[in-house]
Amino acid sequence: MLTINDLTYRLGDRLLFDRAGVFLPGRARTGFVGRNGAGKTTLFRLIAGEISPETGSISLPTRTKLGRVEQEAPGGKTSLIDFVLSADVERSSLLARAEAASDPHEIAEIQARLVDINAHAAPSRAATILHGLGFDALKQHQALEEFSGGWRMRVALAAILFSQPDLLLLDEPTNYLDLEGTLWLVDYLSYYPANILVISHDRDLLDAVATHILHLENSKLTLYKGNYSSFEKQRQEASLLAAKANKKQEDQRKHLQSFVDRFRAKATKARQAQSRLKLLAKLQPVTAVVDTAVLPIYLPSPERPLSPPIISLDKVSVGYSDKTVLTNLTLSLSEDDRIGLLGANGNGKSTFAKLIGGRLEPQSGNLIRAPKLNVGFFAQHQVDDLSSNDTAYKLFSELMPDASEARIRSRAAQAGFPGAKAETKVENLSGGEKARLLLGVSSFHGPHLIILDEPTNHLDIDSRAALIEAINIYSGAVILVSHDRYLLEACADKLWIVDQGSVKTFDGDMNDYSRYILAATREEKTRQNSSEAVKPDLHAVKKQDLNLLRRKLSELETKIEKFNNLLSRIDAALSEPEAYSRNPQEASKLSGQRSDLIQALSAAEEQWLEVAAQIDSV
Repeated sequence: MLTINDLTYRLGDRLLFDRAGVFLPGRARTGFVGRNGAGKTTLFRLIAGEISPETGSISLPTRTKLGRVEQEAPGGKTSLIDFVLSADVERSSLLARAEAASDPHEIAEIQARLVDINAHAAPSRAATILHGLGFDALKQHQALEEFSGGWRMRVALAAILFSQPDLLLLDEPTNYLDLEGTLWLVDYLSYYPANILVISHDRDLLDAVATHILHLENSKLTLYKGNYSSFEKQRQEASLLAAKANKKQEDQRKHLQSFVDRFRAKATKARQAQSRLKLLAKLQPVTAVVDTAVLPIYLPSPERPLSPPIISLDKVSVGYSDKTVLTNLTLSLSEDDRIGLLGANGNGKSTFAKLIGGRLEPQSGNLIRAPKLNVGFFAQHQVDDLSSNDTAYKLFSELMPDASEARIRSRAAQAGFPGAKAETKVENLSGGEKARLLLGVSSFHGPHLIILDEPTNHLDIDSRAALIEAINIYSGAVILVSHDRYLLEACADKLWIVDQGSVKTFDGDMNDYSRYILAATREEKTRQNSSEAVKPDLHAVKKQDLNLLRRKLSELETKIEKFNNLLSRIDAALSEPEAYSRNPQEASKLSGQRSDLIQALSAAEEQWLEVAAQIDSV
């Protein structure tokens, strides 16, 4: 499907691709992995034709439709549902032509094509995708400009999924999603009917979705069959085989060199010694499979554990000013609890984390903290709030005002910033390095409880593994908010769900939660398909929405009238006595168009009934 041949590309003085080549078969769902900065996003730009290679070629079958989420979030007054629907360019073009067309043959052909591409089911399909990514029926009719950049990036993802390209290019698609959106996306991609090439550090996604793994290393591309776990196993086996081959070759070298050293000076053995020297020169070193060492992540444990519970809540309510977000919270936290905090974005997870972390006071109820409780707090937005001129050495020196330079540098190295790296300004650090630095700073004092809010957004798979190890070694309590299911499964032993204004224990594991989320999505899809497809809550419809509904009803009435007029003209043509004998091919074509037109008319009438019912209810 996708062929890359002899590809060479440099970015400045860095060689990203060195005569690289690979062939991705049709209908492959391929996970694209490699170190941060290796060139994965650059390859996407090369495939999309945004930049050109120095040498080599990238080829796709003729008329392949390519889909890729743009880096810039969409905006404007367009509603979410209309923006997603507009991603199907052919459907939008056909609908526009149908509105302007007057020739019966042209209208019939347009309607036939609309039926072929299942255009009349498009609004329901678009609504299902938006709902899966976290937008309820009311939000789907709000303008893009009313949402933050992260939510608008979700809409951009929804639009690409809706357009169903032949090759779907996804670059870290879960970065803007919560766990619920991620679970839905993983399920959706698992059944995607065309090709996918996805850059992701989410191991669960790569295991559930990928049929192949494309690995970028040392400027070369290598394709492995299977998911990420299979790829990892194949790499380990290759590493063992390479190590054995290296040892065998080294033993052979030593044996040959020993013979040369012993007999080079002897006339009777000189020719044999010379022959072995030539053989030594021809021995090519075995290419070892070596992963670049990943620095460990260190979360210092508390020096002295506290008696349980370290925090208890009894009928607590919390919120902002006069707005209450969560009520009736009755929970307790022990000194070694590992809590995975679940719930869709906007349900109050951050509010709850701030309450537990002491950043919000309860509005009512009773909250008791253990004396001398120390809480560490890592939140993703804090990574972006780091001062660009700060360095690891500067930040740790502020936390250790009386320490020697050697001790400060030792602590910076422990956090992943050894030697000169400790003097690197934040503005020159990668996203993963900033996250490491913030983890080191937020856990510096060995807290009894550490709250981690999306700690993995900028970490690659190996760094995520290092974080899992650090959390499991850490002896204090942990509250973990993450869209990374693998991280939650590896670290959390209890699940709490934030939903409907409260926080309660979730009775089950991550598999149960995944089934719970996907079942809710499918129920919503069934509900939309039956009676309320892509329409907002009737009780929340505003006056301007009512005007829009009336305008939509008028448009549908015009369309229905046009379809009926066209049907009458086709029926008149087919009712002529010599219609089939005079031109049987034309008559047969008109008959087929009539069938398609009846389907289009039926769909328009169903839409009219739905809109009319909504207007009556309002």
